Amino acid sequence: MKTLNPSALAAVVGVIDADAYAAGTYTTGWISMSDFQAIQAIVLAGDLGASATIDAKIEQATDASGTGAKDVTDAAITQLTKAGSDDNKQAIIDLWAEDLDLANDFAYARLSLTVSTAACDAGAVVMGHYARYQPASNNDLSTVAEIVTL
Repeated sequence: MKTLNPSALAAVVGVIDADAYAAGTYTTGWISMSDFQAIQAIVLAGDLGASATIDAKIEQATDASGTGAKDVTDAAITQLTKAGSDDNKQAIIDLWAEDLDLANDFAYARLSLTVSTAACDAGAVVMGHYARYQPASNNDLSTVAEIVTL
């Protein structure tokens, strides 16, 4: 029996569009953790250039403009590398709102993806889970074009 659609339970809250990226750092927008109990960042490595690497981590801030931005402790993937045969692999980071530095008013998070040494295909999506208000899809990015439900 269908009771809740998956789109009512999770929202697309951050994205790094899949593309061929030159060496550099790419980030999602800041995500308010007041809307979700947890987020899940899914990093997508495509074809990595010769000796290319991909690093990804979650950063936190006190507001939507990134004030006081700093890394969330232990919220980083193991580096994906061409040498490690990590072409076309994925890595996932789960983060609970309670993992932020709440004592110092950190309430926003974002994904940071760094491509090093050589260009490569990559992308990422951040899903918001356990929305404080349903449906979660009310918090989807404006770039979500459609939700199809059966």
